[in-house]
Amino acid sequence: MSCYRILQGVLARFCADRMAGVAVRTARQTAPVLARQSCSRQLQSVVFGVGSMSGTTRGPSGIRLKLNCNRSFSQSTRWRSAVAPEVNRGGSKLWKSADEAVADIKSGSVILSSGFGLCGVASTLIAALRNRGPESLHSLTCVSNNAGAEGRGGLALLTENGQVDRMIMSYLGPNKKLERQYLTGKIAVELCPQGTLAERIRAAGSGIPAFFTPTGGQTLVHDGAIPVRFDADGNVVEVGKPRETRIFNGRRYLMETALHGDVAILRAWKVDKAGNCVFRYTTKSFAPLMAKAAKLAIVEAENIVEVGEIDPNDVALPGIFIDRIVPATQSSLIEILKTRWVGEGKEPRVKGEAQIRRDRIARRAAKELKDGFYVNLGVGIPTLAPSFLPPGQQVWIQSENGILGMGDYPLPEAVDPDIINAGKETTTLVPGAATFDSSESFSMIRGGHVDVSILGALQVSAAGDLANYMIPGKVFKGMGGAMDLVSNPDSTKIVVATEHVAKDGTSKVVQTCSLPLTGARVVSTVITDLCVFQVDRKRGILTLTEVAPGVDVEEVRSKTDASFTVADDLTLME
Repeated sequence: MSCYRILQGVLARFCADRMAGVAVRTARQTAPVLARQSCSRQLQSVVFGVGSMSGTTRGPSGIRLKLNCNRSFSQSTRWRSAVAPEVNRGGSKLWKSADEAVADIKSGSVILSSGFGLCGVASTLIAALRNRGPESLHSLTCVSNNAGAEGRGGLALLTENGQVDRMIMSYLGPNKKLERQYLTGKIAVELCPQGTLAERIRAAGSGIPAFFTPTGGQTLVHDGAIPVRFDADGNVVEVGKPRETRIFNGRRYLMETALHGDVAILRAWKVDKAGNCVFRYTTKSFAPLMAKAAKLAIVEAENIVEVGEIDPNDVALPGIFIDRIVPATQSSLIEILKTRWVGEGKEPRVKGEAQIRRDRIARRAAKELKDGFYVNLGVGIPTLAPSFLPPGQQVWIQSENGILGMGDYPLPEAVDPDIINAGKETTTLVPGAATFDSSESFSMIRGGHVDVSILGALQVSAAGDLANYMIPGKVFKGMGGAMDLVSNPDSTKIVVATEHVAKDGTSKVVQTCSLPLTGARVVSTVITDLCVFQVDRKRGILTLTEVAPGVDVEEVRSKTDASFTVADDLTLME
């Protein structure tokens, strides 16, 4: 049984055991929200209500939940650790090697590690940290978007080497070794929405102790109900902390705290001896943010040049934020190589029924994209939509890892390891594209500057609730940027593009979501292979507006768990 199966079983049973008898906070809340709040209140009373004491409770089926009252790092008031190396402002910033530059980093340090997947990862510095070994350097807290690729690169090289005690990130990914370490208590894992993670780091570098964000409202993040650490016997010994909330302009926001580091490690394409940095394309996702948020910043440079050789207009990170410079000795890495092929005489591929259904959904989803729109497309079916746009119509595709103007997969000879999409696949840029760091990316998203976001779904409710990042007992890889993408549904239209039923035949369009939410009352349009629904998010009403060719209303009803009304002007889905 996988660690995620055990984790989700423990979490689901623990929450369910404590749902009964909990008073409704507000008449407008739905059943899943009540369940999460019930669980959250119990966790607060057991975990945070008795100073630093620990408590043990027993869930259903005799599962023990040993809960302590220690605050998780993500909500700690600690600013910077006393173990951080001293910064010497005098003399040269240039160091001979990465090994020398990391020699005084101490065990227990908080390491901010740049990169997205394996793109922009400080591979040379990570190798130097690994070379120190767990006897010399251990108990690290590492902050990154994800933990690298198992056995290949990134922070996985440190977690596998037993040097990391805690990971703070948005996405675990397919790292089986990290899963096992998490389950057996060897590593704590704090999951944080990608945009919130970027903003917490940005706030730390800007001297802002905390901020309020709409991301994660009415989710497990809101309630602090995601387990952070297990012990060796599989007991939950640490969970996240419920977020303080406040109402602004009639909407609830969560308070998140700044996330400081002792040491930042980053990679840049070009660095002058004053520390001014130039990054290529998507390698800048977290690098500038992390350098500003750490007491000591070390950059590995692919090219080290003299002061004055970088035009001031090209500087992406000023030298004031860099303390040590080392030469990069390891090549850039590609996590997922994806290419397209163009050739003559290629026979058209015969499409199966599944692909025909997917194309039908994508073709209808393309109608949500108007000329000149800025759009974000989730993985899977949503990425097919642009291929069905009319000739001459242009949309600007935004990728949350830092692209506005993303193109198709590259030709084999045009692959660039510094240009990847949010799925960590190689991609291209269209003329007029721009690249930027992750805080800029999520400012576009949370700020409502993106016109439409099309996502897949595990479940979507009649009220527009969306669940798309976790199936208890099966899938739990982290939320990535999904919670941020649905955080401003009044300004960014949220469209779900998904097959109508799951592989087991159950409806994905449900009255009430039973899976943990990505966002509450956020979806406006649901497009499936059978039909199109419009959602009245305020009243919680689902209306059938289009049916696919050969599909009637009764078939839709028989395959839909949710109640819905039928539009008077019901039309045929194109």
